[in-house]
Amino acid sequence: MQGEESAFDEIVEATSARLVRLAARLMGSVEEGEDIVQEAYLRAYRSLVDGSFDGRARLQTWLGRIVTNAAIDALRSRRRREERDVALGAGSSWEGFASADGASLAEARVALAELDGWLGELPAEQRIALTLKAVEGMSSGEIAESMGMSEGAVEQLLVRARTALRKRRDSHGA
Repeated sequence: MQGEESAFDEIVEATSARLVRLAARLMGSVEEGEDIVQEAYLRAYRSLVDGSFDGRARLQTWLGRIVTNAAIDALRSRRRREERDVALGAGSSWEGFASADGASLAEARVALAELDGWLGELPAEQRIALTLKAVEGMSSGEIAESMGMSEGAVEQLLVRARTALRKRRDSHGA
């Protein structure tokens, strides 16, 4: 058991920075990204111990897929909470975000909050696919492997996400 823990510690050391960056981009914050990666490492450790990791995928790819799936689950859960909060009349999560630190910084924060809101309106799978493509620079094949779907399905997610964002931008008057 000690050898397994030591080997897993080495895996964590070698992969954590990349996975936290990925999860933070998918979730929109470093704190949420760190939580996602912790959950992913728990899932991975259990899979390694019970022998369900079959070794067909590279370890890095497999861990990325676990992080992506954990992020999808968390984004779906967040959306359900937000819908419930809206139904109950709760306030925006961005209240009080802008501070008195300069007009341009405030404008940038508003633009980022607006973009995050637009991305947040996308279904979780579309947001994940778009983030992996645009921010992480992954190919459609890599995204497909990471998300456990075909390349064609990934391309459809990307088309739908971009179309939804274009419609949102056009209706916003940009």
